[in-house]
Amino acid sequence: MLASQGQSIAGAGRTICVTEVTYYRGRSEYGGLKGNQVKRFKELDSKNKGLR
Repeated sequence: MLASQGQSIAGAGRTICVTEVTYYRGRSEYGGLKGNQVKRFKELDSKNKGLR
């Protein structure tokens, strides 16, 4: 990640076109999950929305 290379969160976000708010929201929601877990979580979430 760019932040681990010395850039600030704001600077890294500008590089990948993501706001700080979006970064922190995603971090709070998916912070401890690995990539495949995030994918599974999103799949389950979309299935749950379809059932409602």
